[in-house]
Amino acid sequence: MGEVLPFRASRARFHVGQLVHHRLFDYRGVIIDVDPTFSGSDAWYQQMARSRPPKDRPWYHVLVHGATHQTYVAERNLEPDPAPTPVVHPMVGHFFSDFDGQAYRVRGTRN
Repeated sequence: MGEVLPFRASRARFHVGQLVHHRLFDYRGVIIDVDPTFSGSDAWYQQMARSRPPKDRPWYHVLVHGATHQTYVAERNLEPDPAPTPVVHPMVGHFFSDFDGQAYRVRGTRN
C-alpha cells in the first residue's frame, strides 16, 4: 500500500507584523498571530463566520486600527494594506518594538 502523508496546512500569505485590510468590513490592522488552520470553536464559526470561509486555510489574529479589540480573520478576507501607516491600538507596544514604515518588528522575548 502507498504511504499516507500527513495533512499539511497551506502556507500563510501574511506574517506577524504585517499591515492588512479586511475586504468585507473595511478596517485595517496588524497581524499578531497566525494559525495554520481555523482553531476556534464550531459554535464561534457558526455564529461569526457567516461567509463560511475555509477552515483548512490560515486564520489570523489582528489588532484593529482605532479600536481596543482584536479580530480572528480568515485569510481570504484579508489583503495587504495599501496605506503603510502605523496602526493605533493600545496593545501594539505589547507585541511590537517599532514600525519600519512598512511593517512592525516583533518585540523580543524578555526574561
